[in-house]
Amino acid sequence: MFRLARRHFSSSSSRSALKIGLIPADGIGREVIPAAQLVLQAVKPGHFEFVHLDAGFEHFQKTGVALPEETVARLKGECQGALFGAVSSPSHKVAGYSSPIVALRKKMDLYANVRPVVSPAGSSSGHPVDMVIVRENTECLYIKSERLETQPDGNKIAWADRKITETASRRIAKAAFDIAVKRGQVREQKRQAGEAVSWEGKPRVTVVHKSNVLSVSDGLFRESCLAVKNENAAYNGVDLEEQLVDSMVYRMFREPHKFDVAVAPNLYGDIISDGAAALVGSLGVVASANVGDSFVIGEPVHGSAPDIAGKGIANPVASIRSAALLLEYLGLTAEASRIHSAVDRVITEGKFLTPDLGGKSTTTQVTEAIIKAL
Repeated sequence: MFRLARRHFSSSSSRSALKIGLIPADGIGREVIPAAQLVLQAVKPGHFEFVHLDAGFEHFQKTGVALPEETVARLKGECQGALFGAVSSPSHKVAGYSSPIVALRKKMDLYANVRPVVSPAGSSSGHPVDMVIVRENTECLYIKSERLETQPDGNKIAWADRKITETASRRIAKAAFDIAVKRGQVREQKRQAGEAVSWEGKPRVTVVHKSNVLSVSDGLFRESCLAVKNENAAYNGVDLEEQLVDSMVYRMFREPHKFDVAVAPNLYGDIISDGAAALVGSLGVVASANVGDSFVIGEPVHGSAPDIAGKGIANPVASIRSAALLLEYLGLTAEASRIHSAVDRVITEGKFLTPDLGGKSTTTQVTEAIIKAL
C-alpha cells in the first residue's frame, strides 16, 4: 500500500534471493533488527540473504566514522533494500559526529519517510486509528547548517538555516497524494468484498505547515503541495485540507480517526509522527520506511533506548512491521500482510507483550509468538 518507487522487485522474480542490508546501529537496534531478520526468514524461507553493515554513534566512538562509505557502497551495489535499527544521537555537540541515518537518507535520496500509525486489527478502541504521516526527509532544519556567534559583549547567538525547496516540496506532496489514492482503492476493494471499512468518503491529504508565521519557507511548502493537487487530474478524487502544525497536534490527539494521510516538512513530520505513536500504545509498535525512487530502508520509529539496551525487553514489533513495509515495496505484499496479521494477533491476544505495552515478555518471546502466529 505504501510503495512509492518507480522500480519494484516482483515476488515472482527469478532472483534466487533478495539481499537485505541489516544496520542494527546502536542500543536496542542490535536486539530488534535480528528479531526482524528471524521473521523475514520465517515468512519466506530461503528467499533472503542478509548483508551485515556498520553505522552509528558507537561505531563512531570506535572508528571516528558514523557512516562508513563501505556501508553506503554495499547498499547501492548489492542490496535491494535494508533495515536500520536505532541511533544514539547525543544531546550535546560531539566534534565530527552527525547522525548516520540523516546522512544515509541524503546519500540514498530517500526523500519520503512514510510512517503508518495504525491500531491493531481487532482493537477494542471505539475509533481505530489508521493514518499515514508522510514526512519530507531531506531538508528543512535537518540540513544541519548551524553556527554560533559571540558578540563583543560576550552574548552568544546561535543561528540555524532552514531550507525548503519547491522541488522537494512538490515531490513529497506527490508521494502523499499517491498513497492517498492507493488507500482509497484498497478501501473500495474491501467495500466491494463486503468488508468493513472505518473511513467514509474520499481519501484525504492534510498539509501540515505554519505559514501564518513562516510565510516564506512554510508558505512555499504549502503552495507547492496545493499546486500538485490542482495540477494533477489523478488526484481529483482526493480531498485536501490544511492544518497549522500546533492545531494538527491538538486535533490529532483529540480526533485521530479524522486523519487519513498527512504530509509535512521534515521537522514537523518528525514531531507529529513520534507523538502519534502514543495513540497506538508505544513507540515500540510504530514502523516507518525511508523511500526513494529506487531504494527503501525500513526503520522503527523508536530510538536506541540506552536505559533498556541489553536487558532483552525491547519491543521488536516496530522493527518487524518495518520489515513488512520493506516487503510491500519489494512486491511481496502477501508476505507483508501475513506479518501484519501475525503482529496484530499477538498484540490483541495480549499474552506476549513487552513492558512498554504493560506486559512482562522478552524480545525473544514476542518474536517467537509472532513467528508462531504466521
